[in-house]
Amino acid sequence: MNEDLLNWLSEVRDDPYAFTMGAYPWGEKGTPLENFDGPDDWSKQLFADIKSGLIDWNTAIQIATASGHGIGKSATVAWIVLWAFCTFPDCRGMITANTETQLKTKTWSEIGKWYNLCFFTREHFNLTATALFSKDPDRAQTWRIDMIPWSEKNPAAFAGMHNQGKRLIIIFDEGSEIADIIYETAMGAMSDKDTQIIFLIFGNPTRNIGYFRECFEGGRFASMWKHRQIDSRTVKITNKKYINQQIKAYGGEDNDIVRVRWLGQFPLKGLMEFFSALEIDEAMSREAPYVGRETPLAIGVDVARFGQNNSVIFPRKGRDARTIERRSYNGLSTVELSNKVFEVFHEYRPDGIFIDEGGVGGGVVDICREKRLWVLGVQFGGKDDISGITFDTSGEKYANKRAAMYGAIRAWMKTGALPPDPNLKTAMLAIRYTVPEKSGAIQLVSKDDLLADNPNLVLDDLDALALTFGGPLAANANAGGDFPHEDLVISEWNPFSPERMVV
Repeated sequence: MNEDLLNWLSEVRDDPYAFTMGAYPWGEKGTPLENFDGPDDWSKQLFADIKSGLIDWNTAIQIATASGHGIGKSATVAWIVLWAFCTFPDCRGMITANTETQLKTKTWSEIGKWYNLCFFTREHFNLTATALFSKDPDRAQTWRIDMIPWSEKNPAAFAGMHNQGKRLIIIFDEGSEIADIIYETAMGAMSDKDTQIIFLIFGNPTRNIGYFRECFEGGRFASMWKHRQIDSRTVKITNKKYINQQIKAYGGEDNDIVRVRWLGQFPLKGLMEFFSALEIDEAMSREAPYVGRETPLAIGVDVARFGQNNSVIFPRKGRDARTIERRSYNGLSTVELSNKVFEVFHEYRPDGIFIDEGGVGGGVVDICREKRLWVLGVQFGGKDDISGITFDTSGEKYANKRAAMYGAIRAWMKTGALPPDPNLKTAMLAIRYTVPEKSGAIQLVSKDDLLADNPNLVLDDLDALALTFGGPLAANANAGGDFPHEDLVISEWNPFSPERMVV
């Protein structure tokens, strides 16, 4: 590095705001930042808190930030990471997020964006798919920040992170979804003395339980963490008109979805996970249960015309949703998908075919009926007409058919068998719900909101499975296929019996 750059990095070593303003081409024409003049006020306040905390090297900087959507959180994380890394030789650190997809496509991707915008980083540092490190081969292992996906089965990956006498930065993104054991393991790094330790947590306040919640007012760890909650309406880059429309649509600021998604407040009733990770693992690992021949076979058909979504045909025979493989198609027309349904019918003779008739799905329903197939069109937003009939959900109240079918899956999988599919598990764990006080009915977070949180989330398989619970089916002797059966006519007289053949 030339002397001017070295002097400047030394000047901003303990000032993340000064680094951020000097490292990027704010307001310069012809750059992505020509219409921007710098970070938002909440980011500036966070920078100030970090700067003041760096005075005492024996007290770790621990800051938890809960926020609504669209506040520029990922950009702020990138600015802090690059400042901390570039201005302190042999800085070490690690970054994780709620899912590996979030970590790769949002958090790390945003770091890549600002790494490329910074005027000097490409010359002196390497950024790969999983790490940021010095180009000096002698320091590549000591001056680096790593992207580390977390797993409850391997918390040891977050142990042993120390950097005595230097700078250590740890960032948890979407911290509400990260398991407590990961926090507890990572906290071991706080024991280093005479070290600049910066531990930052960001996320939407989706859960009323867990380590992230305990960092805020009333929590066990609130005294250990400086904490703040950011309302999306107070940030200059957000669309205030759209946010206010959403607040009105959900009935006001007391709605838990509004609180979590826009106000940066923890839910009143609890915006909680609908499916249990433990029960999902058990359903995916247990042996396929025995199901009698008379158990009806249901087929769920989730319809997607074009784009990244797939049309899925999902078979389920009683407690077994694994043995008969589901089928997935991309880019099929309604006619082509109807032909696929017809093929499955002739192969397995299902007792009921449940098709999502929302949007283009109505066309598939009509074509299948023209082929003389018995199909039931299902409206996800329709009235719950299945709870308490055959799916062990009696006593539960659901806001609509979608919630009721998901509720049926939740009850069923306590003894059912799911295919061991990590993508299906990810989709199930993404489902959130709340119970509005007025209705008392279980209400799932909408698909649009789930996809806004995670654009790469794939719900097609889960929806197709849910459709197999679209209505009750009667047991019958020949359920789910053609089977040998006894002759309808039985005669006791045989002219060719040995006694008849005697002359």
